[in-house]
Amino acid sequence: MIVDVTRHGRYRLTPDFVAAYRQRPVPWGFGALSEVTYLRTYSRDGESWWQTCQRVVEGMFTVLRAHCAEHGAPWDASRARAMAEEAYARLFEFKWTPPGRGLWIMGTDFIYERGGAALNNCGFVSTADLAADYAAPFVWMLQITMLGIGVGFDTAGRDRLTLSRPAVATEPHVVEDSREGWAAALARLLGAYSGRATLPSRWDTSRVRPAGSPLRGIGSYASGPEPLEDMLAAIGTLNERYVGRRVDSRLIVDTMNLIGRGVVAGGVRRSAQIAFGDALDRDFLALKSDPERVRSHGWVSNNSVYATQGMDYHDVAAHTAVNGEPGFFWLDNARAYGRMGDPPDWADAGAMGSNPCVEQTLWDRELCTLVETFPARHADYRDFERTVRLAFLYGKAVTLVPTGVERTDAVMQRNRRIGCSMTGVVQAINRHGYRRFLGWCDSAYRAVRRTDDELSAWLRVNRSIKTTSIKPSGTVSLLAGATPGVHWDHAPYYIRRVRVRDDHPLIEQCRRAGYAIETDAYATRTQVVAFPVQVADTARRKRDVPLWEKVDLAAQMQRYWSDNQVSCTAEFDPARETDALVRVLEAYEDRLKAVVFLPESGHGYEQPPYEAIDERTYREMSARLRPLAGPLPHDRTMEEWFCEGDYCERPRPDGGGQGR
Repeated sequence: MIVDVTRHGRYRLTPDFVAAYRQRPVPWGFGALSEVTYLRTYSRDGESWWQTCQRVVEGMFTVLRAHCAEHGAPWDASRARAMAEEAYARLFEFKWTPPGRGLWIMGTDFIYERGGAALNNCGFVSTADLAADYAAPFVWMLQITMLGIGVGFDTAGRDRLTLSRPAVATEPHVVEDSREGWAAALARLLGAYSGRATLPSRWDTSRVRPAGSPLRGIGSYASGPEPLEDMLAAIGTLNERYVGRRVDSRLIVDTMNLIGRGVVAGGVRRSAQIAFGDALDRDFLALKSDPERVRSHGWVSNNSVYATQGMDYHDVAAHTAVNGEPGFFWLDNARAYGRMGDPPDWADAGAMGSNPCVEQTLWDRELCTLVETFPARHADYRDFERTVRLAFLYGKAVTLVPTGVERTDAVMQRNRRIGCSMTGVVQAINRHGYRRFLGWCDSAYRAVRRTDDELSAWLRVNRSIKTTSIKPSGTVSLLAGATPGVHWDHAPYYIRRVRVRDDHPLIEQCRRAGYAIETDAYATRTQVVAFPVQVADTARRKRDVPLWEKVDLAAQMQRYWSDNQVSCTAEFDPARETDALVRVLEAYEDRLKAVVFLPESGHGYEQPPYEAIDERTYREMSARLRPLAGPLPHDRTMEEWFCEGDYCERPRPDGGGQGR
């Protein structure tokens, strides 16, 4: 057992404290949209919000108490109770939340028994050592994405290995019914093409449980053996073409993408990937120019280049102007700096890349620990600082739970990296004022650093190498009614579409309440529910904000708050702002660590997650709605095909690049 609750017990809030919240109205930010999103995505076994808060906080303090007991750290029961009750109250009011993964799985037996990997949103794996062990980075990708974790990867292993004709054994390879079993099959396949293993006579998948069987631990249903069989066949065919040839960036990205496609087909939510390549690698830059490849598997990853200060951006920006790819990641900035307003310290000199949403600098095989705060839900700075301290305590607790993967645990225990994030940044600026809010950011960052000093000394662990970030948020921000990350509202009135499995009881509940429902144009056995949304304040919307201002806000948050990175997808008007891309990159290359651009129009998607509407359409849709009636059941087997934030993970119908 990773967290020994048999020996140390489970932390419990007092019944009287929790009872006070059972009938308290939940401050859902978007009403029924927030509630349905919660029930579909984060509630376990029919939980209500007060119960989810209880599970999360009790899980957090169970981890802390067990760690103290095993490492000789002091434990003050009365102080712990005060902190736990305040953390609960602030979570209930959406002043902070874990990331979506934490809302779903913190405090469950799965974490105590299997480790903390599933509590982390994302990770990164380098292919730099591919020549020493060809299979290793791809196997890590498979193991981590099968937990629903998004992964970034690089193409550093290109040109370092020549594939060979594999020997074929006489016996089959029996695939065990587990993540480890799938990983062992992939390791053998790739090992055969690098001379470290033999190909089996066939893949025997008879032990893999049939499609539809429940997976109790992580909360999903088995896919059956077909996605694995398809993945092994596709990767085998791909590698066969490279026999006698050197591994290039296309082979690396194709193999990673085929793994991601297989995981998605296996029923795991958002196998998000990001590929990092050399800005001078023509093969890499052309990956999203092949419509057949994009439709097949190229949609799985967003692609970005390693940018350097002083480079010529014209060629790469010409690709970006078409569909937003590639994005730009200044690795030297990420290695040298915490906040870009502070002197360089090179504390992150071992960093190799980032996660799919680029809010976290990461080392090889490192996972990112995230937590979210909502500054616009606070009346004054002191109130916000108390929230930030408790949110950071959650993040530190997550770093105490080993993942069970040796190399990953080694780097995570060294770095103790945390991304304490803010979301609803534009709302906070509108409420508190621009300069005042940046002052909050600077003061709160210093409070986070002091908190880390205190917690690290108490828990007898390393100080966190970095502590803050801005993640894109997404469905968690929907619960609180917050604008995602540093992004502006989509429109004064818009439709927010939510995807739900077609036999889920929520479908009938929403239909009876008058919400428009239609069959998903992309996914099978899926319905799309349309929620009309009116944004409360009257400030500018996304289309009203020029490209320069979007990028500048990201740069300000990189200066005053985030010592990791700021996830910024800066949309631009192709008719007016395409020519500005190079100038923006040149102007901000020493103030940012990463940025992604996306054309505002022509995304090519049917049923996008957001669609602007006018006031008349909003009122017509709203007039047909009634309250959601009866108990709202939960059965978490379908989630968004869209990642956190404003970018999409599905292939474009026209074969173009993946949107963000």
